[in-house]
Amino acid sequence: MSPTTPHSATATAIVAYGPYQAGGWKLQDVALRPLGDSEVLVDMVASGICHTDLHFAGMDAGYGVCYPRIMGHEGAGYVRAVGSQVTVARPGNPVLLTFSPCNDCEPCRTDHPGHCVDFNAINFETRTDDYRVAREVSKAAACSTFSSSSSSSSSSSSSSSSSSFTIHGKFFGQSSLASVAIVAATSVINVAGLVHSRAELARYAPLGCGIQTGSGAIIQAARAAAHDRVAVLGLGGVGLSAVMAAKMQGCAIIVGVDRVASRLTLARELGATHVVDTSTLASLSDLGDEVSRITGGRGTTITLDSSGVPALIRQGLGMTGCKGRLVQVGVAPATAVLEIPIFEFMVAGKQYMGVVQGDVKPQTYIPQMIRWVQEGKLALDRIVKLYPATEFEAALKDMQSGATVKPVLVW
Repeated sequence: MSPTTPHSATATAIVAYGPYQAGGWKLQDVALRPLGDSEVLVDMVASGICHTDLHFAGMDAGYGVCYPRIMGHEGAGYVRAVGSQVTVARPGNPVLLTFSPCNDCEPCRTDHPGHCVDFNAINFETRTDDYRVAREVSKAAACSTFSSSSSSSSSSSSSSSSSSFTIHGKFFGQSSLASVAIVAATSVINVAGLVHSRAELARYAPLGCGIQTGSGAIIQAARAAAHDRVAVLGLGGVGLSAVMAAKMQGCAIIVGVDRVASRLTLARELGATHVVDTSTLASLSDLGDEVSRITGGRGTTITLDSSGVPALIRQGLGMTGCKGRLVQVGVAPATAVLEIPIFEFMVAGKQYMGVVQGDVKPQTYIPQMIRWVQEGKLALDRIVKLYPATEFEAALKDMQSGATVKPVLVW
């Protein structure tokens, strides 16, 4: 497909006109612009939904927030076409999609692409207008409710003509909440030879973000080993992936912490040696005492926070023992701060480390995760639930209520 000639690719997409909580997500038919030289056109099979989608679609400022836009960053599909400079895949290849690095800065060149210097700008900011509404809609009606966070290009006219109605894509290089997506080649992981059916590919969709974040943080970033005492704060898809990774590493103690009973039960079944239900504690400050009891007064050697809740993170810092590491993977509010008692922290030799996307190199780590799934070490079937894309609202409600750990939309 030439990037210089028009084409008639169309898709069905979940278009965010504002925060989901305000009713701003709509399922619509869209038309795609021509493909660029370094882009891949992917027929999506499935895409996981992550709390990060809701977080960034709910922002009204920062990171180039602009509506309308298409979210989604855990995509899986088959390549339909490639740009002239693309070598990572060819038409017909099954691919999994992940974040997009620059591949040029020092972290990228030293195999830490999750900490790319330009990570925020590349993955979060709305830069391109990739789609147009394929059916006639009223721009005035679409933008009036969310005018405070809409782009000038989408609110400058009240015309109902779809020809001037642009929709931003490239969230995490992919915007995969669509049946067809324009994807940055740097987000593409070719899994030809590893995946043999559409059903299998749909099952693997969350590997590109949530599963690699949780498991990679334990295995790659924290370098967990048999002697480690691990606590995982928050047992969503990321946290439960961390629990499974800690079990794979043979960690001596694995404590799962959450307030949802079903997730605590699941954590035990997936490898946690102990669980703590925070809803039963008199106060959150009792959490440290409970973990101290479990660890024989020594505290944890690895504490992973996937919650992003500042009060829980502070407790995690306290329960971390001498020479231990608090690994931060949960997205906290932009204004949140953590106070560290400097002398105590120094004497204890603790570390507080931020980890993005598990600090892995997806080109090698995602194929490894597929092998772990096939070997029964990563029990994706226990945390993933498939929904038709038309039922995205039910999927979101189930994720927010805790009824579903990792919803995956199938196109």
